[in-house]
Amino acid sequence: MVFVLLTGRYIISKVKVLRDYNIPEPVVGGILAAIFILCVYQFLHIEFKFDTSLKDPLMLAFFSSIGLSADFASLKKGGKMLVIFLGVVVGLLFLQNIIGVGVSYAMGQNPLLGMLGGSITMSGGHGTGAAWADIFKNPPYNFGAATEVAMACATFGLVMGGLIGGPTARYLIKKHNLKIPGKEHISKDSHGFETPNKERLITPISFIESLALIAMCLLIGTLLSDYSKSAFPSFNLPTFVYCLFMGVILRNVLSALNIHQVFDREVSVLGNVSLSLFLAFAMMTLNLWELVALALPMIVILTAQAVCMVLFAVFV
Repeated sequence: MVFVLLTGRYIISKVKVLRDYNIPEPVVGGILAAIFILCVYQFLHIEFKFDTSLKDPLMLAFFSSIGLSADFASLKKGGKMLVIFLGVVVGLLFLQNIIGVGVSYAMGQNPLLGMLGGSITMSGGHGTGAAWADIFKNPPYNFGAATEVAMACATFGLVMGGLIGGPTARYLIKKHNLKIPGKEHISKDSHGFETPNKERLITPISFIESLALIAMCLLIGTLLSDYSKSAFPSFNLPTFVYCLFMGVILRNVLSALNIHQVFDREVSVLGNVSLSLFLAFAMMTLNLWELVALALPMIVILTAQAVCMVLFAVFV
């Protein structure tokens, strides 16, 4: 996993277009590894088997770090605008799923293909896509190509976001004659809180404290998930959701009781490292040959999603 990340980082440092569109290291390195494995499979008839024991803990650690970063106090500052924005985004999530599932049904495909080509990857990205793919691969869904579809859709979303985001924003700025905020405050001689002299250091003790919080989220979240599956077998919620919400609860309870202040930057580092390693593994273990039969419906779904996103951004 580390080798895949370092390979991706090296290639991105040499290829400008990858830097311009912010393509992550695990995606670049992982796709190259997956192509190499595909060639070995096709020409030498050798199939790799991977030890997956680290995969789930890394994924759950990332989502736990997201939960631990959610501070209710900062949500209050958003006020009415935040509530409106939330409503608009939730509406987009439903629209993305309606488009994905609708196109899947129209083309006679598994509707799970449409879900993975919907909000799961278009808004959730690689991490959320891989998490749901693990659910869809297993009974009762048994959608074998779920991981490959999720990673392909998320990568398409990432690239298209880079391609259509700038021109769409530029169009809206010109159309509504908007001022770009912050320009009037930029100064070469900035001082004060904008350039702090001191920054909280990441130390062994603080690192262990943050790791302990993530470990608690994993432990309690996994236990809650297991209990939910046995008590409510018809209700299916991925384990990462429980870990994420445990992080939210833990962060805000500790803060409200003045027991511990979560070190956001450190938790973010732990989460990002976990996500990078998890994605490197998810990308390099893709069975690319399973995508061939689904290529056309995926292209149709993803093209519709890109058009929908531009129209939604412009008119909503």
